[in-house]
Amino acid sequence: MELLIASGNAAKVREFREMLGQDRFKWHDLAEFRDLPAVEETGATFLDNACLKASGYALAAKMWALADDSGLEVDALDGKPGVYSARWAQMNETGAGDSDNNATLLGQLRDVPNERRTGRFVCVLALANPDGQIILTARDSVEGRILTEPRGGNGFGYDPLFYVESLGQTTAEMSSEQKHRISHRGKALRQLRKLIEGIK
Repeated sequence: MELLIASGNAAKVREFREMLGQDRFKWHDLAEFRDLPAVEETGATFLDNACLKASGYALAAKMWALADDSGLEVDALDGKPGVYSARWAQMNETGAGDSDNNATLLGQLRDVPNERRTGRFVCVLALANPDGQIILTARDSVEGRILTEPRGGNGFGYDPLFYVESLGQTTAEMSSEQKHRISHRGKALRQLRKLIEGIK
């Protein structure tokens, strides 16, 4: 089965490949399809955006496509940045990229006490066939707390700020194996793999 990972994020593509394995799929990602028009993430929810990307890229590449939309929901910010997680600094006119996103979030939470700095990473996955039809979706999350300063050099995005109480580490301090076991994306991908295995 040829499968396009509909992401330009190299770290995310690596996670997909590590967690879904090489035994069933011949992998492709958007780095191989630079001429494809970008699919705009105009949805109001993670599910909307995952489906838009999976369907759009499946049609454009004429192959099965797997897309996710994922992000950080912070309770003290009423669930923001949510679907805007990757563009949070840009939206707030405070820069662009992971470092500026983290700095922006820390600034917004500066006066929020520790007990109210709760939140979660959410991941929604969508799989589309070459006709652009959404065949499967999966959703999962992981609960945590937002620290006051970054810790750890692994991972990407908000990982250095996201502290998992039960493990006493941020997701940026975990090995890939540890992170895959507990992460929103790892859990959602395991759900999806079970569903894919049911497709003949």
